[in-house]
Amino acid sequence: QVQLVESGGGLVQGGGSLRLSCTVSPPFFRWTGMGWFRQAPGKEREFVSAISSSGSSEYADSVKGRFTISRDNAKNTVYLQMNSLKPGDTAVYYCAAGESLQRIRTPNLWGQGTQVTVSQ
Repeated sequence: QVQLVESGGGLVQGGGSLRLSCTVSPPFFRWTGMGWFRQAPGKEREFVSAISSSGSSEYADSVKGRFTISRDNAKNTVYLQMNSLKPGDTAVYYCAAGESLQRIRTPNLWGQGTQVTVSQ
């Protein structure tokens, strides 16, 4: 059974950085779109960023200029580099995989989630 295995969450002070990783295991090449969503307590899950297999990417306005998404197709892994973190970025971050970048907002599979907490 294909799974998305996430890692890299944790506690960081405001202004700090974290890098999240998500690996498709075993590899499933049909899912060319991969991305990240997040859900803060009491709020709905929201789109953060996504990337296609060719490297095209999208970002939510709230993270543009601070977060960078990338992927290593040879390792079936997508990364989210998060810089200049703010307390408002505190959430559970979920990896998602879908058939394309355009369809990532209705993904085929979700990861288990990883907690990111940003202190004042």
